[in-house]
Amino acid sequence: MRSAAGPGDDASTGTRRLFATAPEAVTDADRHWMAEALREGQRAGERGEIPIGAVVVLDGVELARAGNATIAERDPSGHAEVRALRAAAAKADTHRLVGSVLYATVEPCVMCMGVAIQARVARIVYGCTDPKGGAAGTLYDLADDPRLNHRIVVTAGIEADACAELLQRFFRARRPPRP
Repeated sequence: MRSAAGPGDDASTGTRRLFATAPEAVTDADRHWMAEALREGQRAGERGEIPIGAVVVLDGVELARAGNATIAERDPSGHAEVRALRAAAAKADTHRLVGSVLYATVEPCVMCMGVAIQARVARIVYGCTDPKGGAAGTLYDLADDPRLNHRIVVTAGIEADACAELLQRFFRARRPPRP
């Protein structure tokens, strides 16, 4: 992986934003856990939810997984990342998930980044960017904001095409055909 210049780099803290740009830069573990997050996203889409999935891993072991459930739970905070972090905290019996990795099919939003910061997630790995709401480097960069008391290493672009296709397919199926 290469370190990318831009809003995610901070020489004073040493935090780097990592982008997976070459197949050899992606670890087998990253591929595995992102495939699991994609499965959760697919399941969410099958339930009529926006197809986003997340998995929380600590020391190579899955703590929790979830898909979006804002509609089914009638809960605006029912994003996959928040649901997975809540379940992981319950399983770990602590609100701090120090050393954990959050895998998400789409770049987390402001709310999801806030929860990850509060949980002290060490690393976030996401698939495709969210140009309208991404808060892990695209629209905002809460992962490396010097005003906050925790930094998160971000690895972007893991299985980005598959993650984007899952979303695009979902929304295409809901749009009326063009005349």
